[in-house]
Amino acid sequence: MIRRIAIIGGGAAAVALLSELVERASAPLHLDWYTGGAERLGRGVAYGTSSPRHLLNVRAATMGMFSRRPRGFLDFAQQRNPQVTGTDFLPRSLYGDYLEHEAAQALARSRERGVDVHVVPFVADAVVPEPDGVTVLQGERVTRFDAAVLALGALPVRPLPGVDPGLLADGRYALDPWAALAGARSEHAPREVALVGLGLTAVDVLLELAERWPDTRFVAISRHGQLPAAHLPASTVPEDDGGALVEAMQEAPEIRRWLRLLREAIAASDDWRVVIDSLRPATPVLWDALPLPERARFLRHARWAWERARHRMPPQVEQQVLALERAGRLQRIRGRVAGAQAEGARVRLQVRHAGTPVAVPLADRVIQTVGLDTDLRSTAHPLMRQLVTNGHVTPDPLGLGCQATADGRLCRDGRPWPRLFGIGSLLRGARWETVAMPEIRLHARVLASRMLEPVQAPSRGQLAPASYA
Repeated sequence: MIRRIAIIGGGAAAVALLSELVERASAPLHLDWYTGGAERLGRGVAYGTSSPRHLLNVRAATMGMFSRRPRGFLDFAQQRNPQVTGTDFLPRSLYGDYLEHEAAQALARSRERGVDVHVVPFVADAVVPEPDGVTVLQGERVTRFDAAVLALGALPVRPLPGVDPGLLADGRYALDPWAALAGARSEHAPREVALVGLGLTAVDVLLELAERWPDTRFVAISRHGQLPAAHLPASTVPEDDGGALVEAMQEAPEIRRWLRLLREAIAASDDWRVVIDSLRPATPVLWDALPLPERARFLRHARWAWERARHRMPPQVEQQVLALERAGRLQRIRGRVAGAQAEGARVRLQVRHAGTPVAVPLADRVIQTVGLDTDLRSTAHPLMRQLVTNGHVTPDPLGLGCQATADGRLCRDGRPWPRLFGIGSLLRGARWETVAMPEIRLHARVLASRMLEPVQAPSRGQLAPASYA
């Protein structure tokens, strides 16, 4: 039986899993929670902001952490402000408060339910999986667990190819947008700032810096030069469950066919957002049906369109960004950044579109806002580098986290470890949509149930004992 579990990570996914395990435990259970030194449990990178301009991109009514309490976040928000409604897009800092509250509640309930939770305020240095358990090393401490779950969140950001290391060293090219915001001072406002990337992270950075630096102009560069799509002002509900569309897509798991089916469904719908939202519950099933070559084709040709349509910004955020454009403070440029070099005290970005150089103004500062990095093949994350280098886990061949099963077991060379699991960004290759709260909520529930079931002996195809190399 699994009676001793390590949860490695201090963000939202870790809190969701901890809470589910505490609620479901029916026999003695010991949990070691390696929080990585996070001062405020649960917030992670996503919800660590304190800016009121950084809003959730999902309405409040759907952001509850637990299926059994779908209104959990909304109730929490209304206790603070009774005027809040379920259709509001609320500040991410408020959601961070909610996660901290839920973490504290889970720890309190653990004592009531006889679950032994030990918060380890450090990172795990190494993890060694075996068929009948997992060993976690932290400093001089070596601890044996029945199972472990990696809930690591975002991996360290890597610079794009061609960026002069000197720019990274002196801060003119910032890799971490959140660190760049933390260090932005009004008395040191640059004249020109370039953003590399134009997704939701870029929008957050743009709105915050535009407020702090009212005289600064911004250039945002992305492959297609398009902003994320916006939600409708009013909430919409899919006309049906998308069952017919999903069934047709499953019958022909090929990207060109899927795009044709989507265009037909959108043409028959009052709004394209309804069609996209109807696919959300079926996304893991559809992704699982795609052969590897078709997944690669999706990443090359359709990923940008899906991300733009799927991860939308609140309508009020769209209006603020468009106002910056109308005021001449924001210029969007289509192209790929092929390099960045110093030119005097400023930065010259090399940008190309369709093979042709694109003129980009010199920038005083460049901030890389390309979004989530899930490629383990060259990650600088110490724990994941250890697991990959020692051959314990195999990176997804398309750079989407780890090889893993749909239920979250991490794999070595396609064979799943029975006691080593992942949740969140590491499972993007197995499930595609893994980092938004509704998906994390569902997987935490399923994973907790699975881990607390009686353990069966490893079957054929599961792993032989690992070495400690």
